[in-house]
Amino acid sequence: MASLGEAGALLLLLLVAGAAGGPRYSPDWPSLDARPLPAWFDQAKVGVFVHWGVFSVPAYGSEWFWWHWQGERRADYERFVREHYPPNTSYADFASRFTARDFSPRYWAWLFEQAGARYVVLTTKHHEGFTNWGSPVSWNWNSVDTGPHQDLVGKLGQALRERNIRYGLYHSLLEWFNPLYLDDKKNGFKTQNFVISKTMPELYDLVLRYKPDLVWSDGDWEGPDTYWNSTSFLAWLYNDSPVKDTVVVNDRWCNNCSCNHGGYYNCADKYKPGTLPQHKWEMCTSIDKLSWGYRSNMQVNELMDESSIISELVQTVSFGGNYLLNVGPTKEGVIVPIFQERLLSLGKWLHVNGEAIYASKPWRVQMENTTIDAWYTSKGSTVYAIFLTWPESGVLKLSSPIPSSSTQVTMLGFSETLKWEKALYKGLMITLPYVPPSALPVPCCWTLKLEGVA
Repeated sequence: MASLGEAGALLLLLLVAGAAGGPRYSPDWPSLDARPLPAWFDQAKVGVFVHWGVFSVPAYGSEWFWWHWQGERRADYERFVREHYPPNTSYADFASRFTARDFSPRYWAWLFEQAGARYVVLTTKHHEGFTNWGSPVSWNWNSVDTGPHQDLVGKLGQALRERNIRYGLYHSLLEWFNPLYLDDKKNGFKTQNFVISKTMPELYDLVLRYKPDLVWSDGDWEGPDTYWNSTSFLAWLYNDSPVKDTVVVNDRWCNNCSCNHGGYYNCADKYKPGTLPQHKWEMCTSIDKLSWGYRSNMQVNELMDESSIISELVQTVSFGGNYLLNVGPTKEGVIVPIFQERLLSLGKWLHVNGEAIYASKPWRVQMENTTIDAWYTSKGSTVYAIFLTWPESGVLKLSSPIPSSSTQVTMLGFSETLKWEKALYKGLMITLPYVPPSALPVPCCWTLKLEGVA
């Protein structure tokens, strides 16, 4: 134990460090919520989410397989296990089949870069409790001790940073079947044995070991912040951690935190606000509309197509949000070709239209309130109108922008200036390029750059 003199010197050192490094945040929501969001996150706009774990082994239903099978005892899951695995198979038996033998972190990083992602979020631990790194408090239930026998979190992080892609770590606070958690839950969350011995040691370990740009919390919904010790962790993260100036967090830190407290807001999976929120937010969604984890029996009509992904991205960014698009790799570590194709299609669109997305801001109007399906973003005085359907007449009417004598209209990916005229009542009529569809810069969702409009 430190002497009183040593303790005083340590306290003085912390106070001096705090004074030198800007404001100190106290472990309460009014203080933590006042922290400015690091600018990189709003500028990034586009991220890729990766759900990968032991649930990738059965590859059936969703990443909630264990809960549906042994928590809810659903008949379809019990039948699936009977038909595909030996008698008396337990969920723990799946871990050895989680091989990651085809995992190529550098290829993943290249793919995500090609997709236009400026950040990537990996599940370090889902609600099943299995950790994708060698957690010192998850003995024999981690990717180093069993299954892949690899530090998956570390390997992907290294590959992403070689390409200057920001790295986010998803972490579930709860674990469905951890006896310590179940005991705390039985005690009405008045005891904290699970938090003290499992959740918090892992969160601190992740931050100190991998220095993430983003901590994407989940599994918060059953316990209050006083149980999870969320505010104490966030105060350390913002004040004293090695990423205190750059780290971003979401809002899933307690049973009433979502859409209320934290950094940016997720609010709910696949959240769509409908109007411009006053707080920075992120929409997370999945290419597979039925699952976040890989499903071996998914069908093409259950997947988002290219145009729906792009239109969802456009609408999200128009409302000031970030777009986090999920893929679920196989147990071997393969991102299946149809997921790759969707990501590459998004990247091709962003290569042409990214000027209207990255580092953009919401405009005074987010969308056309007419029959025209068009959405707006802005940068300074420049306005971008992204229209999702090509008008049959070849003339696009935009009612919201107010033109002037200096107004100039161009289409991203198309070299010529477009002709326009004032509309009869308000706005402007823009004559679109008269070219065959194959000559257009992208097959869907085209961007007009409007300069000199109000």
